[in-house]
Amino acid sequence: MGVERGFALEDADGTVTHLPALWDDDRGIRMNEGGCDPDGRFYCGSMAYDKRPSAGTLYRLAPDGSVTVILTGVTISNGLEWSPDGAQAYYNDTPTQRITVFDYDFESGLTGQRTFVTVPGEAWRPDGLTVDAQGGVWVALNYGGAVRRYSPAGVLDEVIELPARKVTACTFGGPHLDELFITTSRENLEPSQDPLAGSLFRARVDVAGLPAREFAG
Repeated sequence: MGVERGFALEDADGTVTHLPALWDDDRGIRMNEGGCDPDGRFYCGSMAYDKRPSAGTLYRLAPDGSVTVILTGVTISNGLEWSPDGAQAYYNDTPTQRITVFDYDFESGLTGQRTFVTVPGEAWRPDGLTVDAQGGVWVALNYGGAVRRYSPAGVLDEVIELPARKVTACTFGGPHLDELFITTSRENLEPSQDPLAGSLFRARVDVAGLPAREFAG
């Protein structure tokens, strides 16, 4: 898992082992979001508490405990998930308004970053994302009150509207992986604002998700 200044491992019995910190505590940086690649390596990206531009980094933790810097100059690292065949990975640096896509293989890792979709400003900011079994990309829209699905060709083909504006992430669950669980935030809101903000929502959809990949260490 990602923790404030790096990585930690949790055993099946709940024991948490913190790995050596990747930076000291005076930089105002924290880990934010990540996921495992098809070969069981865990990626997690960082961001500044004050959200200053280009302060974040995307890291990769290998099963042997070694850490590699994958991407620098990131502002808010979000939403890393692989295609069903494992050949591509989708990634958000939220303030860019873009979902980007990488090519992936074990030896080269993530290469060839390019724009998959540019999210219109009026739809607000792309936050966490997930990928379904058909290769569709579902992205949470922070301040946008919605989750959007884009086809593998980058065509918007479904929108789930929510009664809370700050939508932060989405993932598939349920016995058949056909339920989309959607998180929202109350950050910086007054008690009277957006009363359902901070809730966890569930939406039934007509496509299944992918099983979660596990860390190989």
